[in-house]
Amino acid sequence: MPALNKTVLTVLAAALLPALTAVPAAALPAAPAAPAASVPLYARADGADTKQPKPPASMSTLGGEKLGLAGTQVNMAAGVPVLPKKLSGRSWIVADAEHGDVLASHNAHWRLPPASTLKMLFADTLLPRMPKTESYKVAPADLQGMGAGSSLVGVKENLTYTVNDLWLGVFLKSGNDAVHVLSAMNGGIDKTVRDMQKHAENLQALDTHVVSPDGYDEKGQVSSAYDLTLFARSGLQKKDFREYAATATAKFPGEKKKGKKRETFEIQNTNRLLTGANGVAQYQGIAGVKNGSTTHAGTTFTGVAERNGKKLLVTVMNPSSTEPHAVYQETARLLDWGFAAVGKVKPVGELVPPKNAVSDAGSPSPTPVSDESAPATAPAEAVATANSGGSSGVGIALAVAGGVLIALAGAVFLVNRRWPLPDLVRRRARP
Repeated sequence: MPALNKTVLTVLAAALLPALTAVPAAALPAAPAAPAASVPLYARADGADTKQPKPPASMSTLGGEKLGLAGTQVNMAAGVPVLPKKLSGRSWIVADAEHGDVLASHNAHWRLPPASTLKMLFADTLLPRMPKTESYKVAPADLQGMGAGSSLVGVKENLTYTVNDLWLGVFLKSGNDAVHVLSAMNGGIDKTVRDMQKHAENLQALDTHVVSPDGYDEKGQVSSAYDLTLFARSGLQKKDFREYAATATAKFPGEKKKGKKRETFEIQNTNRLLTGANGVAQYQGIAGVKNGSTTHAGTTFTGVAERNGKKLLVTVMNPSSTEPHAVYQETARLLDWGFAAVGKVKPVGELVPPKNAVSDAGSPSPTPVSDESAPATAPAEAVATANSGGSSGVGIALAVAGGVLIALAGAVFLVNRRWPLPDLVRRRARP
């Protein structure tokens, strides 16, 4: 983009900021609704042999009018590849991770249970607040209140863990026990829920209503493919978020026996596109970010990948296909389509910037965090070495080219929406 003088930047920022921060009347329904036990069904227009609940007649138009429409939205034209046929997700979105262009979508703003993909918002909200080397002894009360059948990493009361240990438990094993302990360190579950909701509102994730920090099924807890993609895009600006999301395997602290060194056990990331586990092929260029599964949410997933310098985000919510590991297979198909279509297809909408993307006209804004958060730590040098073995899956991480993430100038962000991400490179599994 050609250089603009300060006066022009100021005028552009002043003119565009109200339009970006204003919330359209249709953007936010009056109140979140609990997941319905039974809803009308309709046959997929693409001829798939699966059926889906009918989306709402009116959805948010934030990011573009087409994103508020039910069904698949894509601008087909000469040279644009046809969308994959085997897509059964109730909602999905394909977006350019850097420029924010939404290349295609399906019920993008449908408010649905998010499952553990909501942990992306949890991490994006809390990661900047706690030094990863800080240690904490778990109290019995910290592990109370978890839902029946919660995914666990194996945190035990009266044992000490570092913040780094707990985040590995959150990202790799989707451990609700780790989420509850980190929430306790943040002042409790209720405060953490309020912090997450406040951060979601700053990100303009207006489809999201937070009830539990771990994504466990709760009445009224909803998000959307659009919002989950916003959470991932914001989180990926943070070095620690990128590294945790891309870690394939790690060692987690176990029992501590008197007079002996504390035991450890290996944990593996449940993102099968990252690890290539359980019959799912590892996706070329994958770098995270989060999967989830609950009774009401079904399976959900947000993934980020790079190919030939292009970085794409895909979110898929609750596919109804009986295909094994359908959420991963449909994500992979949409990523393939996105890499073939990017630069050819006209976007159907955009990922809106956070409200605090511009602190004042022409001035850089800090990495978006909750107003109560401590400033994010500047990214350090990236780890960029291929795995030398000993891991059941090789993680491909987003790493920082040149050591420091480029700061965004507020007016430039307003003009072209670009949010630069570091290159995707291979990294080691954590020891």
